[in-house]
Amino acid sequence: MTDPTCLFCRLIAGDIPADKVHDDDLVVAINDVNPVAPVHQLLMPRQHIRSAAALTDDDATWLGRLFAVAAELAQKAGLPERGYRLVTNVGSDGGQSVPHLHVHLLGGRAFSWPPG
Repeated sequence: MTDPTCLFCRLIAGDIPADKVHDDDLVVAINDVNPVAPVHQLLMPRQHIRSAAALTDDDATWLGRLFAVAAELAQKAGLPERGYRLVTNVGSDGGQSVPHLHVHLLGGRAFSWPPG
């Protein structure tokens, strides 16, 4: 299921150009257009789901694939040795700006805690 009004659904469909770093039947990953770290990629499911708050047990297969792809991309970028961060935001107070679940893969620099 996709939402024709959703920015990320349109990007996944190829209606909006993007620098894709991964594309399979469950997950698409792109380089972020406004990176906040030397490595900043967005991983999103092909299926439209608003946020992590909407996840159910039925989402386990593609969610597991999303995290496996994140690990693969981190490995390709040489991040595991020093570490990296995976972030998903939920709702406006959580910093979510696009209502389509996505995970930020961030790395290549040190991060502080708490994050903002």
